[in-house]
Amino acid sequence: MVWIPAGEFMMGSDRHYPEEAPPHRVAVEGFFIDPHPVTNDDFAAFVAATGHVTLAERMPEADEYPDADPTLLVPASAVFTPPGRRVPLTDAYRWWSSVPGADWRHPRGPDSSIDGLGDHPVVHLAWADAAAYAAWAGKALPTEAQWEYAARGGLDGAEYAWGDDELTPDGRHMANVWQGEFPTTNEATDGYAWTSPVGTFAPNGYGLYDMIGNVWEWTADWWSAHKPAPAATCCGPSPRTNPTGGTEALSVDPTQPLTARIPRRVMKGGSFLCAPNYCRRYRPAARLPQPIDTSTCHLGFRCITRPT
Repeated sequence: MVWIPAGEFMMGSDRHYPEEAPPHRVAVEGFFIDPHPVTNDDFAAFVAATGHVTLAERMPEADEYPDADPTLLVPASAVFTPPGRRVPLTDAYRWWSSVPGADWRHPRGPDSSIDGLGDHPVVHLAWADAAAYAAWAGKALPTEAQWEYAARGGLDGAEYAWGDDELTPDGRHMANVWQGEFPTTNEATDGYAWTSPVGTFAPNGYGLYDMIGNVWEWTADWWSAHKPAPAATCCGPSPRTNPTGGTEALSVDPTQPLTARIPRRVMKGGSFLCAPNYCRRYRPAARLPQPIDTSTCHLGFRCITRPT
């Protein structure tokens, strides 16, 4: 694991999506973090040792989804399928679908496998699956503040994890993201149309790989809006120290029916599906809510430990 020294940084941004604002000073204590996302080989060792069955591999409980069509209550996970033509970017169901038989061993559906993908990030994990792995490994999931601080690699306030320049400075690909017109045409000029082996692209200033792109990563925080920094002292705003986000009860989407209000955690980092024309979240400040029962083909995790 990589040691991240204690420090302060400007968390969030007011230059992109509203959920990233307002930018505010945050302080974090030092911690260790995995140098790259947990891989298929890593997760396979955990499953072999514990017999863990992921949420995507289990039959959903009907009483937890009272309004669902019973025929849809089967082991499944969300898989991206590019549509064959241009579609409105306001309807993600044009390219996302729940695929029976998709899980961490079968990332693109029941006929796929992870043969030859041992060093790729493990995907199709609900939050509880990631937390179970972390507990087995004697680790924990990072808070959003810890994750973002580590992702910045010491570049406080920079646009990207590699600086304020460009997504591809001097034409060099710095992360596994989408090139072309999303969701129909992925030119894959970075070499990958799907996940890439961890460590393929250059590390950030802390020596961490894939903090941006490849797969989104779960954090420990319940979803909430960013809060402004505390009232200013005589010398300027006081940073929040080790902030931990919101509460489970308030993390739900209030626009959903009561029976569909699933608690949500924060995910960070963007993925191979982030494109300049859609979801420009290949930045440390980017964040999105993710229902804790939902697994996808572009969401993984990494772990931290704290000094004792």
